[in-house]
Formats: sequence, structure tokens, C-alpha cells
Amino acid sequence: MYNRTSEALSARSGADDQSRSQQEAAVSDSPRSLRVMTYNIQTGIETSYYRHYVTRGWRHFLPDTSRRGNLDRIAEVIGDYDLVGLQEVDGGSFRSGFINQVEYLSNRAGFPFWYSQTNRNIGKLARHSNGLLSRLRPVEIREHKLPGMIPGRGALVMRFGGPGESLAIVLVHLALGQRTRLQQLAYLSEVINSYDHVVVMGDFNCISRSREFDLLRSRTNLSEPIHDLHSFPSWRPQQNIDHILVSSSLKVISATVLDYPLSDHLPVTMKISLPEQVALVP
Repeated sequence: MYNRTSEALSARSGADDQSRSQQEAAVSDSPRSLRVMTYNIQTGIETSYYRHYVTRGWRHFLPDTSRRGNLDRIAEVIGDYDLVGLQEVDGGSFRSGFINQVEYLSNRAGFPFWYSQTNRNIGKLARHSNGLLSRLRPVEIREHKLPGMIPGRGALVMRFGGPGESLAIVLVHLALGQRTRLQQLAYLSEVINSYDHVVVMGDFNCISRSREFDLLRSRTNLSEPIHDLHSFPSWRPQQNIDHILVSSSLKVISATVLDYPLSDHLPVTMKISLPEQVALVP
């Protein structure tokens, strides 16, 4: 699949040929803080009431002329961030007018690097995907298929780094059933523990005060610095099922939910301070 991140990885592979002075310049220009966001955009469907799940449910399967305008509005709000993780995006099928929504948003919001992970491919009808948008150059991307009786859930890992240590961003969209979520988080714990500095974000479909989060915290050094950032449903937020968690090496400057009720989820954002040994390449 063609995407800008493939180009970024090709460009990054030549970094070994750079001079030491160029590497030192990259370190000096490396950002010391990052603004990150996780956002379930519901394929650009505007949902303002529970009844819209019925009256607008057809938009999950058929094209809709308002979808592109909604994507443009999403592009406006994500444009202020360095790294954005998206769930419930379409990878380019009939229902989206054959628009890869991750690519579209990267262009509209000015992100130079993007990657789309399709986890449930129903041919031309629908391509259920996750996506990462970045203003920083990644050095590695890995896709993981998450366990479960019903296939179609995945995790996407984008790793960043310069001459120093690296930072991993893990994007997830977990299952609806608790038993499956526990299996998925047990698997993800092993993935997470392979990195020293990591941010995990996405739609977990469970609250932070849950059995699933107890398992995750017991097997990793992740923490959620602020509990009860309610993001669902967007028109009357009562549940915190969208999360950003960080390893103990990262300092959280701020975290908030944006009052931007377009999808049925609200975006969750965080500003993170990086340790000195992590050098990212713009």
C-alpha cells in the first residue's frame, strides 16, 4: 500500500550516511515536548444523539455528501498537534467515496507522515482502519493483529528516534467484549514492554477503573495521569473509554478532553515532556 510513511522510512534508511554534525544538529532541533491526540472519528459521521445511531446508521455502509465536510472540520482540530491517532477511519472504499481518510486528513491538516492500518477489509464496501498522523519522521512501523474470536482488531506501533533512545507510539482499538479485551491487553503488554519510552492511546472500550486496566498496570509501567476524562458519548460525556497512557519515563504536562462533538467520541489530548536521552527527528 502506497503511503507517505513508506517514503519516510526510505528516507530515514539513509540516515546512517549523514555526517556526525548533521546528527548533532538533529538532536539540537529535536522537540522536547509533544502534543498528542487520540480521536475515534466514526468515519466522519456526525452523531449528536442516541437516535442518530438509527437514523444515520446507513452512513456506515453508504456514501454521504456531508462526510467530506465533516472530515474538513476534523482536520481543523487535529492540525494543532504533533501526533494524532485515529480510530474508526475508512481506508478507501465505497462508503467513503473511495477516499483513504487517513491520507485525506494528513493532507488537509498538513501532516507530512501518515500510516493507515486496515484491520477489517470488506473489499470495495468498507475498509475498517486505524491511522497515525505525524509531524515527526518515523524510523519504524509495525502492525499487530490482536487476538479475538472475531477478527478485525489491531494495534499500530510507530517508533521515532534519532541518535539517542527512541519513543514508541502504540495506537489501539480494542474489542467490545471484556474477555476479549483482557486477551488483547495481555498480548499488548508484551509489545509495550519491548520499549523503554512509550505512549499508548486509542479507544479501549473500557473505563480506567476496570479489570482490564488493572491487568495492564500490573504487567507494564504505564499509567494514566488523569482519571475520568470522559469522552463518550460526545453530546453527554459520561464514560472515559478513550485513553492516553504513558511510561514512567515520560512527564505529562497537561491532559484534557476537547469539547468538539462531531463524532460520537470526543478527542482526548495530552502534552508530554520527553527525557533528554530521547532525540526525535523533525
